[in-house]
Amino acid sequence: MKIAVGSDERTSVTDSVVDHLRRAGADVELHGPLNGRPMDWVDVGREVGERVASGACQQGVLFCWTGTGVSIAANKVPGVRAALCGDAQTARGARKWNDANILVMSLRATPEAVAKEICDAWLETGADEAERATIAKVEN
Repeated sequence: MKIAVGSDERTSVTDSVVDHLRRAGADVELHGPLNGRPMDWVDVGREVGERVASGACQQGVLFCWTGTGVSIAANKVPGVRAALCGDAQTARGARKWNDANILVMSLRATPEAVAKEICDAWLETGADEAERATIAKVEN
């Protein structure tokens, strides 16, 4: 699976998640400061959103200080369903009931160990087919 990962700053949490995703077998595509390009949260959110919406990447992971800004920016891209998740159970629900395609985490509030748990829950969970009609109501 190809996953676009972006943040408006590079931190130990972002590095830890990138390494964790790679060890899980993901093909990781880096955006913004994670690949050495300074970028505002709005732009990195949009860029990752566009990569996912276009199908170039199957999933995305975004970070900013609160997680709210990149969530808003990514969700402006038609076809994106970005979900801000602070724990593994919320990540499971976002995948299962919303078929979210971009995981968003707060750099301020998410420790490395929790970020890895959230990623694992996200990757292990698929959409519940019984929810397709409901999910279709929010698709662009």
